[in-house]
Order: sequence, then C-alpha cells, then structure tokens
Amino acid sequence: MSSRGVRHDSMRARNLAVVLDAIHRTGPHTRAALAELTGLTKTTVSSLVADLLEAGVVTESGAVRGGERGRPGVAVSLSGHRVATLGLEINIDYLAACVVDLTRTVRLRRTRPADNRNSNPADILSRLRDLVKETTAEAEAAGLRTIGAALAVPGTVEGGVLRSAPHLGWRDVRVEDVIDLPLAIDNEANLAALGELWFGSRTPDFLYVSGEIGIGAGVVVGGTVFRGTFGLAGELGHVVVVPDGPACRCGGRGCLEVYAGQDALLGPLESVAALVARLESGDARALEACERAGHALGVALTSAVHLLDPGRIVLGGIFARLFPWLEGPVADGLETRLGQMRGTPPALMVSGTGADAAVLGAAGLIIQRILADPAEVLGL
Repeated sequence: MSSRGVRHDSMRARNLAVVLDAIHRTGPHTRAALAELTGLTKTTVSSLVADLLEAGVVTESGAVRGGERGRPGVAVSLSGHRVATLGLEINIDYLAACVVDLTRTVRLRRTRPADNRNSNPADILSRLRDLVKETTAEAEAAGLRTIGAALAVPGTVEGGVLRSAPHLGWRDVRVEDVIDLPLAIDNEANLAALGELWFGSRTPDFLYVSGEIGIGAGVVVGGTVFRGTFGLAGELGHVVVVPDGPACRCGGRGCLEVYAGQDALLGPLESVAALVARLESGDARALEACERAGHALGVALTSAVHLLDPGRIVLGGIFARLFPWLEGPVADGLETRLGQMRGTPPALMVSGTGADAAVLGAAGLIIQRILADPAEVLGL
C-alpha cells in the first residue's frame, strides 16, 4: 500500500473513533449534529456512520432535530443488539462469565462455584474454556457477536502470563491463548475498580477495595487505574497492620489479609450469606469478627490515605455485603487516625456493583477498546 493509502486508512480509523466517541459520550445525534460536533464534513460523517451501522455498533431510530433549521434527521445511537464483549473471572471459589452489549447492558451472567485453591491450572483453564463456549453460544443465539474477552485473575499479570496467584497456588501460568477470542488479562482488583468506574459510582477518582479470600485495591485517578512501575500497585492485603502478627501466605507477618480476608471472617465451610444471617441475628462471634476486620481495615486504609489522598473509598466484594457492620469500625479508625491532618476523612462508600465488579470491569475493558479504536477491534 502506498504511503498515501496508509495515511488515508489512519485518518479514517481516527475519524471512526471520533464519531463513535461523540455518539457514546453525548448521543444520540443526527448525522448533521455529528458533523457539527466533530468538525468533519457531512459527507464524511455519513460514510463513517454507514460503516458503523454495517458493523452493528450503532443504530438509527426516530426523527429528531439535527442542527439544521426545520429539517428533522434520524438519531444515531449505540446499539445493544449485535455486538457484545465477554468478561471472565477466575477466583478462589468460583469461575464467572458475563456478556455485556455496547450500551453496557448485562445480557448473560454465569457463575460456576468451585474450590480452585492449589489447583491444576490446566484443569481450571479447561473448565474456563467450557464456560466460554457455553456463554458465547447463548449470546450468539440471542443475536450477539462476541468481539473479545478480558479475564480477571487473583494475582499479578505480566505480558499475558499470570506471574503469581498465591491463593490459587499458581506461578508463571500463560493464559492469554486459552480461548478462541482475543483475550486481555488483568488483576482482579484493577478490573473490579474499572467495573465500579463504568458500571457503579462512575466517579473518576477513588480507591476501590476488593474483599475476597485475598484483599486487593484498585487506585482510580482521573478515570484511569494507577498500576505502578511493575504493575503491582494496590496490594492492600499485604499492608502490615500488626508487625508481629501471624504469618501470611505472602511470606510476611501481620498482613491485613490475615485479619480481614474471607478466611478470617467466615467459619469453616460457612458462606457469606450464612455470616450475614448470623450478623443480623446479633451473633456475638460474628459481630466480633467484623469488628476485628473493620479495625484492621481502618489501619491499612489510613496508610493508603496518607500515601494516595483519595477523595473516596469504595468497599467491594464481600465487604459490600458486610458494609453495614464494617462501616462503623472502618470509619471510626479513619477518623481517629486522620482527623488532625485531614479534618474530614475520605467518604466511605459501598460498591454499586458488589460481587460482579471484576467480571463487569473485564467486559467493560473490551467495550472501551472498541470505542477507542473501532477500526482495529472490529476490522473496519
């Protein structure tokens, strides 16, 4: 291809993204209104919209005023009828899949309970493949084409490799080629924070705390997750809250995870629902466990606030289910330790996405890629 052809394709790809972004952020719009918003010619916009219509990412419906006096036009909006993305999660005690269309409407949600601790990666990845086949087949039957997928994992990720997931017992496991779709992989807490950003509170700056068997955090600044130099930012579960405390799986002692992780809160073979039932009935041991966990969480979050200065803190995962019992001790701990320096501690909030945050964030990640570069992702 000539350099002129390359420049033309590059400009067309950029213009497709500009038009789709305008529809996503402020639409629906007529083609005339899109031309005014983007600064592109009406002919160019009409051609780009035709391409987006054919790809199934937008739809036209209804007569509206479109920027030209007295002449109604047809509104162009994102379509939820043909293109979808797949969010996946491998967690300690379940596998999950979620199909989301481009309007961020959840179309399918599937969870498979399992005990994945110290598991054989090949076995779990085989079960994940089966779940993907089942879910995408259901989506296809509903008229949806699954464009790509992202996978949330409870560990550190580098270059498509799950480097370390202590609770799974996995090290250096390659997972990027596990399914027959383009697959992105990220840490569960990071994707949960993005799920909260795109599907929950929708505020651009916050610290998201993911409470599961492990405890992680996602730091969202200006609508973007802060990852640190090596992608390891947010390991809140391994902040030391009691220097001479019990040994932690990470090799340290007295980590937050030992005091506020799911294993510390639940009795043997107990579910979160059973714990909530005990808390609602006033069970003394359950209340004491939440008080102890809330105190430890407040200590760890004090350090996080001093370091990161978040405007708000969002508690997710099992912490969202336990928020009525955790809120008091966490808030008291923050106020006691931060009052003199900050005056008012950051607002403490419950997640709007609950246990679905990571799998929603995974699906949302692919949606964002479509919106940012529809030509590349959709092959336009």
